[in-house]
Amino acid sequence: MSKIKIGWSEVDITPKKGVKIGLAGQFFERITDVVESPISVTAFAIESNGEQMIICSCDLVSISDNLNVLVKGKLSKYNGIDPKKVIISAIHTHTSYVYKRDSLIKCASGNSLNYLKKVIPEDMKYVPLAPTEKGMDPEEALEFLAEKITLAVVSAWENRTESYYRCGFGRAAVGMCRRVCYDDETALMWGDTNTANFTELEGGNDNGVELIFTYDKNKKITGVIANIACPAQVVEHRSYISSDYWYKVKENLRKEYGENLFLLGLCAPAGDQCPRDMIRWVEPETYIDDPNIKREVVLARRADPSMFDVKGLKLVGRRISSEIIAVHESLEEEFIDSAELIHKPLTVELPLRRVTKTDYANAVEKIDKFIEKNYGRTINFDDNAKMHVYSGTIARYEMQKTLNVFPIEVHIVKLGDIAFGTNPFELFLDYGNQIRARSKAKQTFLIQLACGSYGYLPTEKAEKGGHYSAYVSSGYTGHDGGNLLVRRTLEEINDMF
Repeated sequence: MSKIKIGWSEVDITPKKGVKIGLAGQFFERITDVVESPISVTAFAIESNGEQMIICSCDLVSISDNLNVLVKGKLSKYNGIDPKKVIISAIHTHTSYVYKRDSLIKCASGNSLNYLKKVIPEDMKYVPLAPTEKGMDPEEALEFLAEKITLAVVSAWENRTESYYRCGFGRAAVGMCRRVCYDDETALMWGDTNTANFTELEGGNDNGVELIFTYDKNKKITGVIANIACPAQVVEHRSYISSDYWYKVKENLRKEYGENLFLLGLCAPAGDQCPRDMIRWVEPETYIDDPNIKREVVLARRADPSMFDVKGLKLVGRRISSEIIAVHESLEEEFIDSAELIHKPLTVELPLRRVTKTDYANAVEKIDKFIEKNYGRTINFDDNAKMHVYSGTIARYEMQKTLNVFPIEVHIVKLGDIAFGTNPFELFLDYGNQIRARSKAKQTFLIQLACGSYGYLPTEKAEKGGHYSAYVSSGYTGHDGGNLLVRRTLEEINDMF
């Protein structure tokens, strides 16, 4: 078997000083030119037995269909790179670019904000809250990101040399369930647990850290791949540019292993996870404009610092990096310089989650009452936050008239005794646990928000509990689609083993 070749690259995507960008990931608008930490695209390329895989980790909230297609179109011009074997993923930071995001589902009525703009009368014109002067507009941001991601992929491919890798596993307390259940069988994202009707957190957590260490021909460490079931959402509400906790991890690892070390941070299924302890609730240091996290009574807790602020970033970064260093120091795994690589890109069709006529009628009534109450004034992003579930329901009702199923891009990869599986959702943890538990691979890396962006994929329990992340308009498919994705992923992985 031929020797494996590995290549790394990192490309900076931090806006130039003075250039403002809109920040993606919240229901309220933010625009900034303040940088808390640099943001970047990191690419890892591996070639073995004539097969290839390139994984990109982007400091973005998501990878839209149009960005995925645009990058792979650019990559088709480069000899040796198979665009179909490129995985582009996001760490799901909420302090990075707004860029023009489009879906390949052409019959869609658009997102909830677009639909709200469509149905309101002309004299209720939508007015953005945030100023846009001296900023990068979404079209410019899309092209800029496509160029940078393409550069990262090409550079990693061109940098590949004969290398070694070793596998490891660690544990770091990072992700925790953020959906709170009550005795009336409802659930809330970020719900208050200091109430008599609180019963449980809806799901569990996974503190496992799947690890791969790479080395040059002299067995000097060159990079780390870390797969963690928690989005990069500590400072998600803040108005500055940041790669969230991943930059702190990278900073700490580079102090240990040198400034040339690469880090590929991969977000495992974590649609219902966050870096915050909903039981030992610690308030943000300063005001946050999110009605879902307001607390009437806040009790002092001996717990983590605020996981809405930089103190929280530093703690999470230290927990992860300390564990990675400890695992590496005690590693007994052999150095591997040859391994079977099989990479299978798939198109998987999933059922569209549908709304009933009753749901639709209720949503129309809510929108009509909103227009009647607010007629004659301008509306803004805050109005969209209040109406998004209803406008999204109406948009879905229109969509389902012509659409039953929709395609997603999935990658299944075998590297020696390791498996990789991707999906384009904020996939709830239970689905990832089902895949890992039944996978025949010795170790299974799962990457969410890869090669597309189709919203949350909740469990059946979450759908019954309701609220944001489990609404029909929060994603394209429901638990039927989640179960199908689990079955198909397992079939493909286990066929390779």
